[in-house]
Amino acid sequence: MPWWSWILLWVALVALSLLFYVLLGIRLFRQFMATVKDLGAAGEKLGHLAPLQEHAEPEKPGQAPPGSAVFASPIVMRHDYEASTSARREERRRRRVQRKTDRGQPQALGDLDFT
Repeated sequence: MPWWSWILLWVALVALSLLFYVLLGIRLFRQFMATVKDLGAAGEKLGHLAPLQEHAEPEKPGQAPPGSAVFASPIVMRHDYEASTSARREERRRRRVQRKTDRGQPQALGDLDFT
């Protein structure tokens, strides 16, 4: 085999590999553009949902906005937690006393309010 055939063979191999990489790059670019187009469509779809959530339910005056606990002080969060726990406990006690009163059952000493 003459020496120039080796050069011709390597030139053909390099050209074929470059052609393969170019075609692979084009395919990758098209897939990327399709993904960007789908993400844009999903963003548009979610963008239309955001105004509906604003009018869904107004916040209560004493209620913190969602996500505010992340930036709040741990002392404030502990106080809010204990206050809500005691409020729920007191509400359960009040309902229990009312239920027993309605049924004519004796009250537990722990449930009675001595203030």
